[in-house]
Formats: sequence, C-alpha cells, structure tokens
Amino acid sequence: MSDKHKVEAILFTTGRFMGLEEIAKVCEIGSVGYVKDLLEELKKDYEQRDSALTLVHQDDMVKLNIKKDYGYLANKLMADSEMDSPTTKTLAVIAYKQPVLQHEIIKIRGNKAYDHIKILKEQNLIITEKQGRSRLIKLTPQFYNYFDTAAEEVKEQFKNIKIPESLQNQHSASEAQPPAAPEPTPQASIPESSPPVEQQPSAVPETLQQESLPAENLDETTSSD
Repeated sequence: MSDKHKVEAILFTTGRFMGLEEIAKVCEIGSVGYVKDLLEELKKDYEQRDSALTLVHQDDMVKLNIKKDYGYLANKLMADSEMDSPTTKTLAVIAYKQPVLQHEIIKIRGNKAYDHIKILKEQNLIITEKQGRSRLIKLTPQFYNYFDTAAEEVKEQFKNIKIPESLQNQHSASEAQPPAAPEPTPQASIPESSPPVEQQPSAVPETLQQESLPAENLDETTSSD
C-alpha cells in the first residue's frame, strides 16, 4: 500500500480537517514535508481524472471533500435522513444571525426551537454559552466542515431567510419603545405668603434731630445763652 493511498484513506475515513502532523502520525510517515508532497500528488490526480473529490485547505489543515458542484446531493441526503425541515430552518436562522441570543431565535422560530437547538447541539453544529438570563448561540467548526463552507460565506448563503413580518414588528417595537417616564413627585403645597408689612419710619434719635435744626433755630439757641 502506497503512502499516498494511506493519506487518501485517512482523509476519506475521518471526513474532517486534519493537520499535517496528525496525518503523518496516523499514517506512520516520518516527514511532514513528505505529507505535503503526497497531498499535492492527490490534488493533481483528482484534477486529471475530473474527480468529484477535491482537497480543501484551511490554514495548515486539509480535508477530503466532494466538489461544490455535487454539494446539493449531500445536502439532499442530509435533509432526508438526519434533520427535519423545521430544524434545518432554525439552523439557517442561527447561521445567518450568529452569534445570536437564544431568546431571539425563540421569538423568530417559536417554542419548538428549543427542541431544534437541542438536536443541533447533539450534532455538534452549534454551541451555547451562558450570557445573562439567556444563552449565546454560535456555530462550531463542525458546521463549516459539514456544509463545506467558510465563515465569511455563511451570511451570503443564508441571506434569503425570511423573518415573519409580525415578529419583526414586534421585535422592533420592543427595542424602539422608550422607557416609561417616571411619575412626577408631588410637591408640597406652599402657603401663600403674607402681604409685605409696610415699614414705619424709624424714630430719629434726638441728637440727630438737633443736628438737623434750621440755622435760625441755632441762632436762637445761641442767643439765649
């Protein structure tokens, strides 16, 4: 058995992305560089034979997959055998909106979505993390491997997912409604102020009265002495 066929068999069996070191270890190949050469040979073989198989690279990992031209066959089998239509639709909404809070998915897909989320977690297509009183839902690497897609392509592929208008309006209204204004605090009654008291002219001290006597009175006072 050739080393090239060993690598091909391992990739076919796992059906997932594998690192070069992992491939070398499983196939008992001592050189990672040699594994790279074998992968290049496999790639050329598939191209020359116009095979339905192809090698998909992601960072330093590689996966044996079917070409996108034949992807609809795999999706058809998956839909018929592994996941019912409602669960698939819930997954599509999650893929389009992720990361997304669980309560938002429930608003869009209804209470049955709790069961869908449980199934998707069991299939390792999504993970959930506690966030406040809800849970945050994210796609897993297994999702991208399973559907042979990249993260940046997901929203484009699921852009035609329609959210019921009634739910959109309900969600928008709940977000747009301003918080209720606090009730005004009753103010204590202020008693009417009494009318201002007219001030009486203060008595002028006698010494000041004398200082303000007319000049003629001063003469009389002086002459009397």
